[in-house]
Amino acid sequence: MTESPLTVPRRYVLASIATLVLTVVATLVGLFVPDFYRDAQVLLPQVYGQDLLTLVVAVPALAVSLYFAVRGSLRGYIVWLGVIGYLLYTYASYAFMTAFNELYLVYTTLLWLTLFTFVGGMARLDAAALKRSLEGASVRPYVVFHLLLSLLITTLWLSEILPATISGTTPSSIADAGLPTSVIYSLDLGIVVPAFLLTAYWLWTDQPWGYAFTAVLLVKIATLGGAVLAMAAYMIRAGLGVPIPQIVIFGALTLVSVLLMIRFLFSIRV
Repeated sequence: MTESPLTVPRRYVLASIATLVLTVVATLVGLFVPDFYRDAQVLLPQVYGQDLLTLVVAVPALAVSLYFAVRGSLRGYIVWLGVIGYLLYTYASYAFMTAFNELYLVYTTLLWLTLFTFVGGMARLDAAALKRSLEGASVRPYVVFHLLLSLLITTLWLSEILPATISGTTPSSIADAGLPTSVIYSLDLGIVVPAFLLTAYWLWTDQPWGYAFTAVLLVKIATLGGAVLAMAAYMIRAGLGVPIPQIVIFGALTLVSVLLMIRFLFSIRV
């Protein structure tokens, strides 16, 4: 029997349920077990903020979107993939960046579960059908957002990387945390920024996969932006300095991504 393009195969449903269970375990332990993380003090507010956002936003969003995706909702399917993409980014950073702890195998399991689900889920998404369902909707706001976000991320990280490279030193964000390098630099400049630029090009040239990746990336950035703001709140609570412009910029980006995500989802005719 041929499966519907919107059918979520049992293997991805099971992988998503396992992801939900392990994510709840990881975040609860991280947030409520005293002195669980062994990282430098400067990193602790960041992991606590990430855990909080993941637990109170990403976990419910994944559960609800999986329910609707299984029932054949295109909107549910897109949100499901976007949240899986957020968790993939999150647990890639935990697996490669956080100091070794008792949840290391949970992080690596979440890494392969989310990678398996994201790649398989994207491969099954009917990009052409998604494009047809959005026919008549203006793509200009999404193209501008992709390009603007790419520029801001690149400028932010290069402002730390280039001076250190020229002077032969290490960026303070890496040195203060006692890390050999920054996984976040690598993920953002090596994967996220190219993904936004390629998606902007595909969308501007009216290619179906531009619509597909726009949908998923908007959900991911809305969730990740919330995590960054939660990190900033924990850093302020810990007495660490957080530049006001960064809070304003990330707050605005999160708000814009949420509004664009809502606009995109409700433009889908299902």
